[in-house]
Amino acid sequence: MQHYVDQHDGGYWIAGTRVSLDSVVSAFLDGLSPESIADSFDTLTLEQVFGALAYYLKHRPEIDVYLQQSEADFDEVCHRLREAHPLLCQKLEAARRRTVTEPA
Repeated sequence: MQHYVDQHDGGYWIAGTRVSLDSVVSAFLDGLSPESIADSFDTLTLEQVFGALAYYLKHRPEIDVYLQQSEADFDEVCHRLREAHPLLCQKLEAARRRTVTEPA
């Protein structure tokens, strides 16, 4: 039987790729179809996307806990960065706001 997800280095990865399961699941939860997800990642086949989503759905409680912890860890890193480098963060935020508000 084919396996579609590997767990290593503290995370979940689509087997044989450098694409995180987080990325595929996030796109799926945002409403993207498996076909759209496969189109978004040129290294993934549609079979790999369906396999990864099946893995997620079978292990949803544990993967959801992992995703929540990853988000909390990311938020903590961002908080520490803002405290350590407030001026840099202010400049980055100002640049982001300009990018978002400027017409295309």
